[in-house]
Amino acid sequence: MKAVHFGAGNIGRGFIGETLAANNFQINFVDVNETIIAALNQRHGYEIELADESHKRISVHNVAGINNGKDPEKVVQAIATADIVTTAIGPKILKFIAPLIADGIKARQAENNLQPIDVIACENMIGGSQNLKKEVYSHLAAADQVFADKYIGFPNAAVDRIVPQQKHDDPLFVSVEPFKEWVIDEHQMANPSLKLTSVHYAPDLEPYIERKLFSVNTGHATVAYTGKYLGYSDIGSAIADPKVLQQLKRVLKETGDLLIAKWNFKRSEHEDYQQKIIGRFENKYLSDEITRVGRTPIRKLGYDERFIRPIREAKDRGLDYTALLETVGMIYTFDEPQDTESQKLMQLIKEKPIHEVIETTTGLKDETLISEIEQSYQKAVAKHK
Repeated sequence: MKAVHFGAGNIGRGFIGETLAANNFQINFVDVNETIIAALNQRHGYEIELADESHKRISVHNVAGINNGKDPEKVVQAIATADIVTTAIGPKILKFIAPLIADGIKARQAENNLQPIDVIACENMIGGSQNLKKEVYSHLAAADQVFADKYIGFPNAAVDRIVPQQKHDDPLFVSVEPFKEWVIDEHQMANPSLKLTSVHYAPDLEPYIERKLFSVNTGHATVAYTGKYLGYSDIGSAIADPKVLQQLKRVLKETGDLLIAKWNFKRSEHEDYQQKIIGRFENKYLSDEITRVGRTPIRKLGYDERFIRPIREAKDRGLDYTALLETVGMIYTFDEPQDTESQKLMQLIKEKPIHEVIETTTGLKDETLISEIEQSYQKAVAKHK
């Protein structure tokens, strides 16, 4: 079977690519990184290593690369004959690949390829595939949309595997944590007969997406922003500080209480899940740079993102969100010269009242919450002095 995967970065190769290869797919990686594309086409394989005591190596075979900047028509033709399309490129890049996917769908229609196919966005976002679908449909005429409605699925997915920032002499080699979780909404699939081993298919994906977003993403970001606030540069050093670990546990308690109230997770099972997450962050083989985990703070402060959404929903349910508020206050002090969004945030704070900056970045209209975040920020600034 053939797969087209957008994004030949570490997560693309170290998670999605590995899973597809283990399911006997021939994979066309689509990317603009010419070094990686050339290496894929030269070697047609690569190795990943598990970041633990075992250092187990896993070989991935039957791979090739297409540079979508140079050869967009090759991408279209690959989609025309593919059995599955996946992405791991970052939420902001989805709209840029949408025209290529749309052209691929048109090519399938032109070639009378009536084999149903699923396009799965494996991104850190809620509703990633459906978001991609909207972008793709904006490039399809009405008749093409009718074809897509019948034969193209965009099932949402939740993905979870920590792949730290890394550099190797071999541009294709990647180190990944042993833990991985990929959940797909089976109700949104056009081709439910194609099920991947090691992937979980759920009738309702939202609980899994929120559990991951409010636990792993909120937790990892909490370690990054608290660690940066206390002067650390990497996750491993930060989480070794009892203050950072305590802040993480407090945040996970608050998001856990919300998830249990909302989705009826069993408390004992959810607490086991949280302990597993903390252990993953403490993995000495996985320590990541705080600059990477904390990057794009404005996006992470979004209305439906990992901090503001649980804060909103906890408030609505009368649940505690004190630690989440404290962490958000620290995000507004995240001054990282290497990150353009961080610098944009710092500039906004210099130029405008903090109340206005909070309102703009979070999208909140709730004056109580905006004021509470402002107070949290002022406390964070006062403690820093």
